[in-house]
Amino acid sequence: MTPVPDRTSPLPEVFLIFLRLGLTSFGGPVAHLGYFRSEFVARRGWMTDAAFGDLLALCQFLPGPTSSQVGFGIGLARAGWPGALAAFAGFTLPSALALIGFALLAGQITGGFGAGALQGLTVAAVAIVAQAVIGMARTLCPDAARAAIAAVALGAVLLAPGPLTMPLAICGGALAGMTLRRGVATTGAAPLRPVAPALSIALLALFGLLFLGLPLLASFGPVATLADTMFRAGALVFGGGHVLLPLLEPALIGEGLIEPEAFLAGYGATQAMPGPIFTFAGYLGMVAAGPAGALVALTAVFLPGFLLLAAALPWWDRLRALPAAQSALQGANAAVVGILGAALLLMIGHIGSPRDATLAIGCFVLLSAWRCPPWAVVILSGALGGLLA
Repeated sequence: MTPVPDRTSPLPEVFLIFLRLGLTSFGGPVAHLGYFRSEFVARRGWMTDAAFGDLLALCQFLPGPTSSQVGFGIGLARAGWPGALAAFAGFTLPSALALIGFALLAGQITGGFGAGALQGLTVAAVAIVAQAVIGMARTLCPDAARAAIAAVALGAVLLAPGPLTMPLAICGGALAGMTLRRGVATTGAAPLRPVAPALSIALLALFGLLFLGLPLLASFGPVATLADTMFRAGALVFGGGHVLLPLLEPALIGEGLIEPEAFLAGYGATQAMPGPIFTFAGYLGMVAAGPAGALVALTAVFLPGFLLLAAALPWWDRLRALPAAQSALQGANAAVVGILGAALLLMIGHIGSPRDATLAIGCFVLLSAWRCPPWAVVILSGALGGLLA
C-alpha cells in the first residue's frame, strides 16, 4: 500500500482545526464523520477516502466514541501522539466546558428562536451527512459488488437497529468482500503512524488492569465511583454516544450521585451541543462531585476507546497487508457507506416541514456546488432556522 506522504502539521494547526470543528460540529456522531471527511479528505487532502473509510471501519469495530476515535486517529497521523492529544482536546473542550457551565447554571434557554436555531443546526447536519455519503459512495462503491454490500448493510441497520448491528454489518461486509473481490488490490493507504507491538501490548494490559481494578476502588467515594462507572461505560458502548444513557442512568441515579431530573436535563442540553456526546460525562461529573468529578468522568469515559484503538493499530496494519484482508477491507468500507446511508435516512426524518426541506437543500447546494466550509453553513442554517421560527 502507498504510504501517506509525510506532511506533518504543527501542533497548533492540528489543535486549532479540531477546536473549530469542536465549536461547529453539530448533529451527533454520524454528522461528525461528515465534517471530518469534508475537512480532511475533500478540503485538505490529509488522507484518501479509502484511508478514511479504513480508519472508520476499525473504529466501528471497537467500543467507544467512534467520531472521537476517528479524530484521535487523524491527529495521530498528522503529528504523532501529541497530535492525537491535541485533536482530542480541541474537539472535546468546547462542549465539555459548555456542559460543565450548564451544570453550574442549572437552567436551559428556551423560546421560539432557540428551538428554531436547534432545528436549523439539525437540518445543516443532514446536508453535511448527505454530501459525505455521496462522496464516499463514489470512491468506495464504484462497482456492482460493493454497491450491493452497501445496500445490504443499509437494509440491516434500518430493519434490525441495535448497538451490535453496525459491527455485525461491517463484519458481513468484510466477509462478502473476501468472497466477491478476492485478489483485487485495495486503493487505501495506512492512515496512522505505526505503533510498536510492545506498546500495543502494554496499552491493552493497562485497559485490562483498569477494567478489572476500578470496581475494587468504587467504594472510596463519589469520584472513585465516577471513574469506575464511566470507564466501564466507555469500554462497553457500541453504536454511538446515545447508548450511554441506559448504561449510566441506573448506575449514577441508583448510587444517589445525581437526581433523575438533573440527569435528563443534562442529557437534553447535550443534544444542543457541538462535539462528542460523550462530554455528557463532564456534566454528570460536575453535578456529582464538582470540578474533580468532571475531570475524572471525562477522562474515564474517553480513555477505554483510545486505549483499544492504539492497541489494535499494529495488528490492524499487519492484517490488512494480506491480500485477502485487503479485499475484506474493501467490503468493510462499502458496508460503512451503507451504514452512513442508513443514518442519513433516519436523520431525514427530522425534517418535518417544507421549510426545513428547503433549508436542507440550500445547505446541500452551498456545500457541494459553492464549496462553502461546513462550519459556515452550520452557523447560517442555525441563524436562519431561528429567524424563520
